[in-house]
Amino acid sequence: MKDLLTKNHPMSPNGQDSISKNTSHNLSLEELIETRVSRRTVIKGSLAMVAGSFLGLNLSGCGSNSNNSNALSPVTAAALLDFDAVAKNIDDMVTVPNGYSVQILYKLGDPINSFTSEYANDGSDSDFNYRAGDHHDGMFYFGMNTAGTAKDLTNSSRGLLCMNHENMTQIFMHTLAQNAAYDKTSRVSSEIDKEVSAHGVSIIEIQKGSSEFSINKNSIFNKRITAQTQMNIYGPVKNHDLVKTKYSTTGTKTRGTLNNCASGLTPWGTYLTCEENWAGYFKRPASSTLSDTKAQATQNRYMGSSASDGSYGWANSTTSDDIYDRWNITPNGDTSTDDYRNVANTFGWVVEIDPFNPTSTPRKRTALGRMGHEGAMPGIITSGKPLVYYMGDDSRGEYIYKYVSTLNWDETDLNGGLNAGDKYLDDGKLYVAKFNDDGSGQWLELSMNNADITSYSSYSFADLGDILVNTRHAADAVKATPMDRPEWTGVHPNTGDVYITLTNNTDRGKASGASSELDSANPRYYTDDKDGKTSKGNVNGHVIRMQEVGNDSSATAFNWDIYLFGAQADADENVNISKLTDDNDFSSPDGLYFSQASKGLMWLQTDDGYYTDKTNCMMLAALPGAYNDGKSTQIINKSVPSNANADETITTYVGAEASTTKLKRFLVGPKGCEITGITETPDGKAIFVNIQHPGENTSDLNNSANFESHWPDNGTSRPRSATIVITKNDGGIVGS
Repeated sequence: MKDLLTKNHPMSPNGQDSISKNTSHNLSLEELIETRVSRRTVIKGSLAMVAGSFLGLNLSGCGSNSNNSNALSPVTAAALLDFDAVAKNIDDMVTVPNGYSVQILYKLGDPINSFTSEYANDGSDSDFNYRAGDHHDGMFYFGMNTAGTAKDLTNSSRGLLCMNHENMTQIFMHTLAQNAAYDKTSRVSSEIDKEVSAHGVSIIEIQKGSSEFSINKNSIFNKRITAQTQMNIYGPVKNHDLVKTKYSTTGTKTRGTLNNCASGLTPWGTYLTCEENWAGYFKRPASSTLSDTKAQATQNRYMGSSASDGSYGWANSTTSDDIYDRWNITPNGDTSTDDYRNVANTFGWVVEIDPFNPTSTPRKRTALGRMGHEGAMPGIITSGKPLVYYMGDDSRGEYIYKYVSTLNWDETDLNGGLNAGDKYLDDGKLYVAKFNDDGSGQWLELSMNNADITSYSSYSFADLGDILVNTRHAADAVKATPMDRPEWTGVHPNTGDVYITLTNNTDRGKASGASSELDSANPRYYTDDKDGKTSKGNVNGHVIRMQEVGNDSSATAFNWDIYLFGAQADADENVNISKLTDDNDFSSPDGLYFSQASKGLMWLQTDDGYYTDKTNCMMLAALPGAYNDGKSTQIINKSVPSNANADETITTYVGAEASTTKLKRFLVGPKGCEITGITETPDGKAIFVNIQHPGENTSDLNNSANFESHWPDNGTSRPRSATIVITKNDGGIVGS
């Protein structure tokens, strides 16, 4: 049984974030593999103030911040990080500092209404349209009024929690008998249905009682949005030939949102869910068999050149039905409206959802580009200025993007709902970042106005819609800087500095192509040993920081430094550049979130596979300074393959050293998990954190003693992804 499960059941197969698929002249070539290597002045008006403070947005007047502005006032800074650092550990539990409590709120399979049964957690459950999905990820809290009928974004006791369900740990979804009979080439339709519905988004109403939060199972707002739910296509790609399918011959809609990882939100109070590793789900032919050369190029750039049944074989149902056929992108008709050759083009977008309008249809906002989206977080929001969103594309050698709306923000749109999204998110410019070795950078426009795009020899763009469907090709064309897996973005509410987590890149410094060569923004190549296995490259990742010129989010130039380097505390000075200690060392930064209630406290979460012999994944609390608070430094990299195996010295720009007064470990999760997704109540007295895929490395379900984890139910139970609530026992702000 163990060998069967290990062979046939991918544990987290769509984690293509660690796989490079960029074959452009400036990026390395690597064959796509199906299994995951490592797993992801204030605006006028009181309502505007409410939206900014309690939606986690950054609002300001028309004035810009000084380059020398402090990230935190001295009084506020002194009150934060006043807890003892949590020690590294490999315990099967959630560990937080003394003086804090943890409540388990929402677990895989929990019913969202009063008529769905409690979860048996033995693989027999169905009805995932009414249950919590799996792999809880990015999320936001939206306050509502005491009566539970409408928004009240100031309310910390009652609200809607919107969260992503990125993926699933497949063997935990089914019974022992179903797992034993599993065949990806011939799938039982009911099992596919369960898996499809375990993906997507949850919207649940939560209420605080005397001490803990609970789910209101009778709420009219409770809703599951899945990989089957109808979505409307909006923006420049609406009606485009590249998204026309048998399901929507006019290219106006599709079904489902998929592999939703990080998230975002809008000043008008809607939720943005972002589609990351959607590419692995589709059955496809070898690209060389496609007659359309542009379709070949698109498949190669997003999926790889080889044929595949899709990670889960959803197209291979034993029941013939359109809902399964749609996972097959093999051309089998005369035109694209006869089959689903274009359906993958309807994924990879930012999707807008109005949680307070449960009958509304989510809208895919195509102006923000198609990629492996890791969130969409706004810059400082200023009345009379454009709205700006920052985004990462999470794969080795991919890019950092931003979107700038054409129209300037008008506070009268605060209650505009999805129609406000039509106004600001469907019309704007998309840019990609180029980092220069001198610490400067440019935002390069991706449009038909850019000669580098219109003259690009590797892909011939027809129009803006083509650019947005093939955003990665467009970024290749303008020679953007390939980064070490750009993940979550966050904007400091006081300084306006933009922070982006770069999880890791074991291609960096290797000889496989120009993009793997070291540069100032991706400056490390080193050897890391874990349990007798050696990994090389930028194994532990880093966090880069950008300051827009003039502190104007819509600027086309920026400056940058590296805020923080992941490393083991005992690593040498060319690896542990930030001078991390046992109280704050970490590997593979992923989630990143700025608290509004605590005036700039940053939470940093990890998704690691390289330091897990010493510690499970974690969450740290940080008090970042500001851009240029450190110095330039030289990193000596030993025996770099891309430098003919000679040593290579790179000059880069680093932030201030990470003393324990500025960075502390706050939480360590259970075995096999990723810590991802965080939000807070408006008063900052409760934070919500997601524990994703505990026990992910389990391969034998016959003997519960062999489960990697039993959290959160413990005993002999199967592990479950879950949302936890953390509060301070004295009722104070979390992190203080």
